[in-house]
Amino acid sequence: MAEASAQSPGTTNGAEQKKTFCRICEPLCGMVATVEDGRLVALRPDKDHPLSAGFACQKGIAFTEVINDPDRVTTPLRRTAAGFEPVTWDEAMSDIAARLSSILRNHGSDALGWYFGNPGAFSYSHVLSVLAFVKGVGRRAHLFTASSQDTNSRLMASQLLYGTPTSVPIPDLNRTDLLVVIGANPVVSHGSFLTAPRIRDRMHDIVKRGGRVLVIDPRRTETAAQFEWCGVVPDTDAYLLLSLLQVLFAEGLADEAAVAAHADGLDWLRAQVAPFTPEATEAHTGVDPDVVRGLARDLATTPRAAVYGRLGTCVGRHGTLTSYLIDVVNLAAGNLDVPGGSVFNSLGLPGEHWVNVAVGALLRRTYRRRRSRIGGFRSTIGSEPAALMAKEILTPGRRQIRALFVSAGNPVLSVPNGDELESALDSLELSVALDFYVTETTSHCDYILPVTTMYEREDFPLTFQPFQATPFRQATEAVVAPVGQARPEWQIVGELMRRLSGRSPVFSVLSGANRLLGRVGVHFTPRMLADGIIRMCAGGDRFGLRRRGLTFDRLTGEHPHGTVIDPHVPTGVLRDAIGYRQRRIRLRHDDIADEIKTLSRREHPADYPLRMVGMRETRSENSWMHNAPLLMRGECIHKGLMNADDAAELDISDGGQVRVSSPYGQITVPVGVTKDIVPGVIALPHGWGHKGTGGWRVANRAGGANVNQLTSSDPADVEGLSGMAWLTGVPVRVDKA
Repeated sequence: MAEASAQSPGTTNGAEQKKTFCRICEPLCGMVATVEDGRLVALRPDKDHPLSAGFACQKGIAFTEVINDPDRVTTPLRRTAAGFEPVTWDEAMSDIAARLSSILRNHGSDALGWYFGNPGAFSYSHVLSVLAFVKGVGRRAHLFTASSQDTNSRLMASQLLYGTPTSVPIPDLNRTDLLVVIGANPVVSHGSFLTAPRIRDRMHDIVKRGGRVLVIDPRRTETAAQFEWCGVVPDTDAYLLLSLLQVLFAEGLADEAAVAAHADGLDWLRAQVAPFTPEATEAHTGVDPDVVRGLARDLATTPRAAVYGRLGTCVGRHGTLTSYLIDVVNLAAGNLDVPGGSVFNSLGLPGEHWVNVAVGALLRRTYRRRRSRIGGFRSTIGSEPAALMAKEILTPGRRQIRALFVSAGNPVLSVPNGDELESALDSLELSVALDFYVTETTSHCDYILPVTTMYEREDFPLTFQPFQATPFRQATEAVVAPVGQARPEWQIVGELMRRLSGRSPVFSVLSGANRLLGRVGVHFTPRMLADGIIRMCAGGDRFGLRRRGLTFDRLTGEHPHGTVIDPHVPTGVLRDAIGYRQRRIRLRHDDIADEIKTLSRREHPADYPLRMVGMRETRSENSWMHNAPLLMRGECIHKGLMNADDAAELDISDGGQVRVSSPYGQITVPVGVTKDIVPGVIALPHGWGHKGTGGWRVANRAGGANVNQLTSSDPADVEGLSGMAWLTGVPVRVDKA
């Protein structure tokens, strides 16, 4: 972390000081960029930012090294037998358009796939342009996102309960007195599905006002070490939540009147959870029944309490069920849509309920009707399971992917069974990466098109507006011009649309409309859409109807540090957040009943006695920041953690090399030995495995192992309701290497 020193804005010693914000992770901390002669030379926290108030993590400070990285791709590259060679934009786009046009003509839109990674969500124009392109090519094109390794199960739970995946409750951090954190490490991740700058301070504020923070996790994480920790067996959160519900109903603690007022299916729910007493679930979770009963009573009797779950609850074998149960526990304990509980933020658009109804109806229809070619998975938020991307490329037949675009992602290191995908990439007729590094994935692409970093584009964090613990608006202009020939993704996609206008009626209409607008001096950009959203949502000027209301230009000009819309997330809005016409939560779902039955039949293979979980690292951000020297200084290596008793039994010493094997693969890594992890568990950070095939030299020297070699891309191991990859609780065996 870093604290800002007092410095005046504007120009200092010949350098410009520009206000902006970080877009590496969800807090979106305020930053001050020092620019000299058009070059970004330093980043520091913005002490005048209303929420981050002078805080930034090491990754935010180090981003100067990313933008100025000598290994960065700054010109279009074409792969040849001798390696990559620079080409002009026109050469690259002409060849890409011609080859893609031929593929679409011969095989239809079914032959196109697009994958975009986590950083794509931090650029509204990236997301909007990719969606427009994929849907414009044809309704059967394949869309994959990192969400199926991260968030789809959470979104699917919302779709089941509230009728729309866009209504995701967050803990009311500013007012809660009991925060239960499951499968999350916000001190390191800084929050996920929760935009809360200085989140560690906010959690300590809960304790300062007499409340509690309880972390339920297989490891005493950096967060758990600062608060209370309850160790749990990996991937058994659903059992724990079912037992909490059983206690709430059995002891008359559930607020059944409130549940009946807002939800249908109460009796069904009570019957589903009845067998899961704390005594029955202890064998699975390792959590003492008295602890479960005490927590259930605390959730029901603390006036302001919230249960919050994240990645660890989403990437197990029953991620949708677990996310569903988190919300149901909050509802049953009387903690949903109330101050200090689990609350729904929103954009505050006029008629928001009907927006949710329309969006929910469309996505539920797509979910019912669209199935993936491999495995027959239903389409979650319009996308397919990325775990099956390699099989969609390699399996012959109708809808086989022959052209793949990858933007802001490194799926060879992030999807299960990365070796399978690496081989599949070489079989494509066309592969194109939009990236600023030659990575383990992009090194296999026919073209790498250089894109801008976050400080080389204007932005508005559209994706994260509903997840703000304090309703807030901020926007930024580009801090510096793009380095070299880098372009924003939306410009690249727009140019490709123009060149393919003859292949798609949608592209043809869009190109024609843009030409007409151009005749009157208007050129459509994603910024125009973002500006319209800002104007219409809470705090906006409603296109002149509200004096001094917000616009994109007013945010960047008059509010360079951003502005708070409301000190608290509004409550009493549940009916508007629901996407069902009846405005009622639906508890009863056959799919959920089937998941509960399947949960009870799961067995752990005897040959693999341990379980593997992931872990976050302070100086690492998935796979894409290992080339920053500031972050890689000292002994920054890929290293796991395992329980001291397990290590002693296997004669493994602290720092020793181990071979970790699963039914799907094996890797070798060094491990640290600790008491701060439950027995039978090994924790391994993901995003490593750089092996010299890419062009990022610092990352290649760091190396590490690709943890996802231990995970499965078999359709049988993909979560059925949401298409989520299985990344936690994976059965493994550990041997001294």
